[in-house]
Amino acid sequence: MNILFFLTPKSEVEYIYDDFSLRQTLEKMEHHHYTAIPLLSRSGSYIGTITEGDLLRVIKNKFSLTLHEAEDFPIRQVPRRWHNNPVNINCDIEDLFQTAMRQNFVPVVDDNGKFIGIITRKDILSYCFRKLTESDSSELSDSGDTL
Repeated sequence: MNILFFLTPKSEVEYIYDDFSLRQTLEKMEHHHYTAIPLLSRSGSYIGTITEGDLLRVIKNKFSLTLHEAEDFPIRQVPRRWHNNPVNINCDIEDLFQTAMRQNFVPVVDDNGKFIGIITRKDILSYCFRKLTESDSSELSDSGDTL
């Protein structure tokens, strides 16, 4: 199975660039109700993922909790505690599933390391549930049982 079946393309994904300020990042995450967001370079390379926890720790340690100071703080300087590993567009489904078990979403990159989208754990689980339900339905109809 091709992992592109699960892909949410970059054009439909919210992300931030590494030259965004801390304040811009906070506002974007708040607006979209995100707890984590992909971090890209301006050339489109996947750098990592910023989480609410990363932001809270840097605000606590660097600022007096004022957003005014956060306007001049580049998001690339925020230490990230967790690294959401990307998968290559050509990875096999087993690698995708292994990565998705540890992350809410899996960034997908092309052969040049350019971000092309994400695959959410929700989409994978929905697919598996549909397949399981279809399998159960066909077993019931084969045995003559009804629901």
